[in-house]
Amino acid sequence: MKVAILAGGFGSRLAEETESRPKPMVEIGGMPILWHIMSIYSKFNYNDFVVALGYKGEYIKRWFRDYGSMGGDLSINTANGTYKSHAGIRPNWNVDLVETGPTTLTGGRIMRLRDWLGGGTFMLTWGDGVADVDIDKLLAFHRSHGKLATMTAVRPPARYGHIEMDGNQVKEFSEKPQIGEGWVNGAFFVLEPRVLDYIDGDGVMFEHAPMQRLAADGELMAYKHTSFWQCMDTLREKQILQDLWDSGQAPWKIWD
Repeated sequence: MKVAILAGGFGSRLAEETESRPKPMVEIGGMPILWHIMSIYSKFNYNDFVVALGYKGEYIKRWFRDYGSMGGDLSINTANGTYKSHAGIRPNWNVDLVETGPTTLTGGRIMRLRDWLGGGTFMLTWGDGVADVDIDKLLAFHRSHGKLATMTAVRPPARYGHIEMDGNQVKEFSEKPQIGEGWVNGAFFVLEPRVLDYIDGDGVMFEHAPMQRLAADGELMAYKHTSFWQCMDTLREKQILQDLWDSGQAPWKIWD
């Protein structure tokens, strides 16, 4: 099964990092967040990836070329220009890097991947969020309901600190997951090919009309993920992920 990852946006809210590289290449623990996302899927033996490129797509191409051929130690013969990599164990990934246009919106990027998706059920996520989602359970849920689309619904930590007050006195201050209402789209989709029929062109955001129409037609189901999920839209969120990684307790690091 193919795993599609959208990696073409401008990342404007992370401009300090994305002036020189696309957001999926921003590093956590010395590796791009795109690598972290792919490692999550690889843990469940999904190793065929289709990456939709746009803004600074050549950066992603160079990184994968170098990762595949020049990681670790390197032996070079300067007379004939040949080299041999001694990188040791690396993931066995098949990665298609597909140019989908610099300004194409998310729906259009998915449409432009049509010929690369294999014609069957496929998975999809954004190139800027990680989770400890169980991909096997997600896929089993999708197959159980028979609808066209499954999205992973999450309750992220509150963006701002939660305050409980007694009059003007703060009784409790904390940052904690949303409770009650507050489910949001955490991506990690499973989709059937007919979902592509809901996308009209390059200028369509998948999260808008296509998903609204799928919901109206009764074809969109939510897999509720109540454990860790975190996107990386801002420097603050990047630092949250980096701090978790540095602590040795990154919840999304489910591979070893």
